[in-house]
Amino acid sequence: MKRLIFYTTVGCHLCEHAELVLQEFAAQLGAPQFDLEEVDISTDEQLVELYGVRIPVVKNSVNDREVGWPFGVEEIARLF
Repeated sequence: MKRLIFYTTVGCHLCEHAELVLQEFAAQLGAPQFDLEEVDISTDEQLVELYGVRIPVVKNSVNDREVGWPFGVEEIARLF
């Protein structure tokens, strides 16, 4: 199964919008076709350095493709 990583943090209003896009993407696919791992970047200094000004970011853990906000369903689909 494909796995997406959703880089986020508490209180990120853009991340809330991104969650809705991810939910819409999942609904369009129907049956679960990917796992979603939510990672709070505030727990890791390296992640804060990498994604602090870019979150929300969604990354395909297999091919390392990623997309930062703003993104829509089409951009998420291109990660595969």
